[in-house]
Amino acid sequence: MDIKYNSSGLVPVITQDAETGRVLMLAYANTEALSLTRSTGYAHYFSRSRGRIWKKGEESGHFQKIETIRVDCDADTLLYMVHQTGVPCHTGYETCFFRELDGKIIARRLVNPDEAYDKKDE
Repeated sequence: MDIKYNSSGLVPVITQDAETGRVLMLAYANTEALSLTRSTGYAHYFSRSRGRIWKKGEESGHFQKIETIRVDCDADTLLYMVHQTGVPCHTGYETCFFRELDGKIIARRLVNPDEAYDKKDE
């Protein structure tokens, strides 16, 4: 299937827990990140802020093992169904969608991000 990448060569990737169905995060992939994801079985993304590909968990050890990759009807968004090791969010929460629009926290912080992530790249 031909994926429709945007003008920057990226496609949005929604990542969902394969066991619970909980939406974990949204990131982007380019053709190389998608190829690495498919060949290794672990989620790879393209970091727009760092300008490079990264394997989820490369700094924290909180990896995402791919169960399946789905494509939406327009072929312009991907859905990674994953088995999450640790937490998906760099803030330490169990999902990147841990707060409501008014700021109310609705999810649990499972780890201290200062202990789990290398902050030198931020």
